[in-house]
Amino acid sequence: MNTPAHLMIGAAIMGKKKQPALIWAAMLGALMPDLSLYLMAGGALYLFNIPPQVVFNELYFSDIWQMAFAVDNSFFLWGALLGLAVWLRKPWMVAFAGAGFVHLCLDFPLHHDDGRAHFWPLSLWVFDSPYSYWDRGHGADWIAPLEGALAALAAVRIWMLQPGWKVLTSVALLLVCELSVTWVWVFVFSA
Repeated sequence: MNTPAHLMIGAAIMGKKKQPALIWAAMLGALMPDLSLYLMAGGALYLFNIPPQVVFNELYFSDIWQMAFAVDNSFFLWGALLGLAVWLRKPWMVAFAGAGFVHLCLDFPLHHDDGRAHFWPLSLWVFDSPYSYWDRGHGADWIAPLEGALAALAAVRIWMLQPGWKVLTSVALLLVCELSVTWVWVFVFSA
């Protein structure tokens, strides 16, 4: 799934009415499983001027990058953090960890040949789903519009939580980003 969808869905699930701090915590938690990719790819592309085909066809699949992805996409680590948050009765921590865990649950079935080792540290096995959120050869032409619709529903849910204008402005920007990607998949790549 695209990161903006993760942020909105995580916030919609983990947010509570008139509690913007929980929505911010959920959006931050939903971002965390993708953060290493943004930092490593951004550094490689913009600081070291490494060509995109090298970044995404070689570095992305290198052992060191895959290990970083395994750590920040581990069901065990996110599940333990969520369990700790519930045990400590810290609502912000529950929102953060819950949204991160939801992110993994949504990503797991939508990565065909670019998945993560979600069961680290017990295993480095990677599930190769028959579906992909970005690869048209594996369903992206119908998954992308579904993802866009789900993100729009999440935005409506967040609006109903009455979190205030700062959160709503951020969600509106995220929705524009998500629907732009959806539009590209539906009208450009499916043509």
